Amino acid sequence: MAHKAGFVNLIGRPNAGKSTLMNQLVGERISIITPKAQTTRHRIVGIVNEPDYQIVYSDTPGMLEPKYGLQSSMMSFVKEAMKDADVMLLIIDVFDKNLEFFGFDRALEHLDIPFLIAINKVDAADEERVRTARESLHSHFPKAEIFEISALERLGVDSLSDRILELLPEAPPYYDKDALTDKPMRFFASEIIRERILENYQKEIPYSVEVEIESYKEEPDITRVSAVIYVSRKTQKGIIIGHKGSKLKKVGTEARELLEKFIDQKVFLELYVKVDEDWRNKDRRLKAFGYKH
Repeated sequence: MAHKAGFVNLIGRPNAGKSTLMNQLVGERISIITPKAQTTRHRIVGIVNEPDYQIVYSDTPGMLEPKYGLQSSMMSFVKEAMKDADVMLLIIDVFDKNLEFFGFDRALEHLDIPFLIAINKVDAADEERVRTARESLHSHFPKAEIFEISALERLGVDSLSDRILELLPEAPPYYDKDALTDKPMRFFASEIIRERILENYQKEIPYSVEVEIESYKEEPDITRVSAVIYVSRKTQKGIIIGHKGSKLKKVGTEARELLEKFIDQKVFLELYVKVDEDWRNKDRRLKAFGYKH
């Protein structure tokens, strides 16, 4: 049988469940997941390898109207995903009644590649809500194939995965057959730390933070990681650190435990907090953080 390979790009509005679905499709915890919008900032690749196929899944930031430089850069990842997909997968929250795609509608309507829509979280909705969502999406995108799923409960995910495989073109693998992602371990270390910040702080703090790995050293029995948490304002530094360092210590402990589980090795993690005022609008900093090419 001929080998199949291709890029399957996941797009959708914030909190639609893209990252949860991505992790289910890949079978590994590639994308971080929190209840907060804009959890995913980068384009993250997860690769599924079998002898006769390779599926390259790509998770993207939630589609929104950019309000500052960081968000504009995040939307550039979505635009890239619209251009290089072999199969496009749009994830919709069944409870999201506002089908606003911030200028991406026209590109979706005129796709010349297979276009799938996954209506997510159907396990929490009644039949009427699911039917209304399906009819609305069919009217909006008549060429798309629509699936009803629950990424969290893995309901309908296997059927969706089977259809994706059917639609893949015949091609040699794009990555080594033992590759799980195109990102280095330093990236996942920073994402795990940022996930813990998203979970432990409220309001604007998580969206004003970026994590940079200053050093990542793998030794025979331990991996040593040193990371800097950047904030946009001086007042945010004190909030991140907390009383006598309690909040930062909690984030560090949780991140270390998750990182140890991820790499299956003991980790020594050092965290520092620095202020880089308005970094979200500085091209130089956005480039350094990997948001601009």
